[in-house]
Order: sequence, then structure tokens, then C-alpha cells
Amino acid sequence: MTLNPKVSLIIGILCISFSPIFVKLAGVSPIGCAFYRVFFALLCLLPYCIAKRKLRVDKNQLMIAIIAGVVFASDVAVWNFSLLKISATVSTLIANLAPVWVGLVGFLLFRKKSGSLFWIGTAVAIVGMVVLVGYQHMLHLEFNAGILLATMASLLYASYIMITKNIMARIDVFTFMFYSMLSASIFLLLVNGVMGNNIINFSLNVWLCFIGMGIICQLVGWLTINYSLRYMESTKVAIMLLSQTVFAGLLAVFLLDERLGLNEIIGSVIVLAGIAVTFLKPRTI
Repeated sequence: MTLNPKVSLIIGILCISFSPIFVKLAGVSPIGCAFYRVFFALLCLLPYCIAKRKLRVDKNQLMIAIIAGVVFASDVAVWNFSLLKISATVSTLIANLAPVWVGLVGFLLFRKKSGSLFWIGTAVAIVGMVVLVGYQHMLHLEFNAGILLATMASLLYASYIMITKNIMARIDVFTFMFYSMLSASIFLLLVNGVMGNNIINFSLNVWLCFIGMGIICQLVGWLTINYSLRYMESTKVAIMLLSQTVFAGLLAVFLLDERLGLNEIIGSVIVLAGIAVTFLKPRTI
């Protein structure tokens, strides 16, 4: 049985939406969380890849998978660094501009026309995100390192989506995930070492959060997202990933007892409406 790519993508988005919940519950270094998120997913995937002989890979595909892993790890690391410089809401808004970069790069480099509905939907979704996080946060921005880092994170996020899209049609999903997560784990381990972060002495609750991140957010989440990239346009996947902000907010209400304000509810509805627009088919005369 093959899974519908759109259903697969929705499952993936729901899974990665748990990531900020686990990070908050863990309450430790975000870079440390990022490392264990990838590392535990890698450990879970290793026995399956060995049993099913998924470790054999073409040299060129291996290099792309390694590069994709480093890009993904860099995205997580840079985004977390930006959180130290500016507010989480502004950083999240800027870091989720990946659909814009995917569409622009596709048009400028490959002359790929995403269509007016994509750009209209993207604009609507971004407006929704501004409403969701509060426009007042946007009025007092200063051009500082935090904004640059968040912008870089959005570029890295877009790069990962485009790299993954180009290779997924030619490589097994599990093989790609294994080697990309292996390179991401090594990279994040080095980053933690440079930063001098504690990555050993944690309580049981923290370890359970790490395992949850590894299995739910990374393993199931990105397996299903990467699977959808085999069959869907990278621009549509990128715009759909914007809904992660909405789902994460809803999960926080139920799991962290946080309350959604009116602007967050309205913004969430606008984001989902923008995503829906990108999936409309243009009328033919």
C-alpha cells in the first residue's frame, strides 16, 4: 500500500509540530536538543537499514545526503542562535520564509513558474503569520545579528527542501534519512562541543523528551515529509510547512496550558487559508 503524499505531508507536519513542545518541556540547551533529536532517530533507523540492506548507496547520492544533513543541522543551529538575539516570535516568523526563497530560486535559476495562486497564497499565509505573532513585534525591529541569523536559517531551510526534492526521486527514503541524519548528528555534536554544552547529565524527563523528539519529530516527521517530496512540488511542500506554526500553537494550548489570543486565532485561520489557496487549480477557459 502506498501512502497518499498529501496525507504523508500532513502527518509529517503534525509530528514536527511537537518539536517546540518537547524543547520547552526539556528546558535544556536548544542545540543539545537538536543533537539528540537527530541522534535518537538515527539509532532507531540503523537496525532497519541494516536488516533491509538500505546502507548501500551511490557515491554521488551519498555526498548529496551528507550535504543535506549538514544543511539541516545548520538550519537548526542557526535558528537557535537567533533565539538568543531576538524574540522567539520574530525569529520564527523570519525563519519560516522558506517558501518565498524556494519560489524565487525556482524562478530565477530554473525559470520555473509557480503560478499566481502560489504567490497569492504565500502572501496571504505570511500576512497570517504576521497577525499571529503580533504586528507590534514588526514595528520596532532593528537590523541586528538576530535578524540576520533568522534570515540565514530561512535560507538554509529552503536549501534543504530543494536539495531533498532533487534527490528523493533517485534514492530510497530510508537510505537518504540515515546518511543525512548521520552527518547532521556529527555536525551538531561538534557544535555542542565548541559551545561547551552539557549533553550527558540530564534527568529522566529530559531523556524522555529527547526520545520523543527523535522518534516523533525527526524519524516519523521527516520520513513522511521526505516521502511527500518524492511526489509533490517543493514549493507546495514549503508553503504547507508554514502550518507547523499553527499546529504547534494548538498543541501548546492542550499540552502546556497556554492560551491563544484573538490575534493568534485569526492569524492561524489566515495562514491555513493562504495554504489552501496554493492548492487551488487555476480555471481554464
